[in-house]
Amino acid sequence: MEATTYNYSDYSGEMFTPAPPCRRDSDNDLGAYLSILFYFMFLISLLGNGLVLVIIHRFEQLTTVTNILLLNLVLSSLIFMSSLPFMAIYMQLSNWIFGKVMCKIFGSVYYLGFYSSVLFLTLLTFDRHLAVVYSLSASRMRNKRYAVASCAIVWVVSIMACIMQMILHTTFVHNVDNKTYCDENPIDLSSFHLHQLRAASFYLQIFLFLLFPLIIIVYCYARIAITVISSKIVTKFKTVRLIFIIVLLFFVSWTPFNIVLLMQDSASTCDEVQKWGYALQVTRNLAHIYFCICPIFYTFVGRKFQNHFRHMLVKRFPRLKRHISVSQHSGNIASTKTTPNDLQDAQPCSQESSLNKPLV
Repeated sequence: MEATTYNYSDYSGEMFTPAPPCRRDSDNDLGAYLSILFYFMFLISLLGNGLVLVIIHRFEQLTTVTNILLLNLVLSSLIFMSSLPFMAIYMQLSNWIFGKVMCKIFGSVYYLGFYSSVLFLTLLTFDRHLAVVYSLSASRMRNKRYAVASCAIVWVVSIMACIMQMILHTTFVHNVDNKTYCDENPIDLSSFHLHQLRAASFYLQIFLFLLFPLIIIVYCYARIAITVISSKIVTKFKTVRLIFIIVLLFFVSWTPFNIVLLMQDSASTCDEVQKWGYALQVTRNLAHIYFCICPIFYTFVGRKFQNHFRHMLVKRFPRLKRHISVSQHSGNIASTKTTPNDLQDAQPCSQESSLNKPLV
């Protein structure tokens, strides 16, 4: 999330004494060009996730575990994507023009959306694991109270993790170019406190919001794959392939970004900082794209979602009825037990299956 033109080296002592800054013009120029994609990401996410919200409102009820978790995932994705236009403007101008309060809100919203989305994906994966592997024994636990309590825990954890970002982020004017930056300002805190907060924030992101989710996702989908393969389902190979794509997509999107963050934090020379700066600009966009493709998965993989969408199109444009087939049970919610066969109807980004015929 760094967009500054300068990189500060380590420092010691109670009074902050900046080392000679590293010029970051080249990689920041690359980031400014790539940040144009942020506008498209924002629009795609707004349209895709907005469509999900409309369909939940018109055709579904917030009485199932699936719909409650999916709604929270969509909200967290929208929260994250709402910060991208501000980031794009900031990176293109290399100057923060929105004030100190908006700087803190911007930093907090960015990480709140990021943290909560990753945790909701993990929660949805774990819930699908319960629904498929322990479909009968888990049916009593998987109710509305369980879903609401789980979502509340995710939001509380995510908000608490953002407190450090709110403390660290502020505006400051650099004495070389007189531009205003929105970043972690080392002047506002003693060197000891700044170092501790930065370290805590970094390792919290690595362990709680990367390694922990990956371990849970891989374990749960391994169990799901074993259950699906061991059952006699015609579409089992298609389902296992879909599961593999989900896990691979999560790895490919977020792992490079976090590795680059780790390597950039350990860089000791300006050349190394510059090199990892280029990598950070590219991997950051790759990670952000992940939030845009989720609605596409909702649309093209979830058969129930597809039917709701076709129903909306036919109602809005009646002439399409001869070309689009719509199930007569589009708005109904059936109460059925979840089996491994439900996996083929579930959307991969929310990674969840429900007892009460999920939305996707």
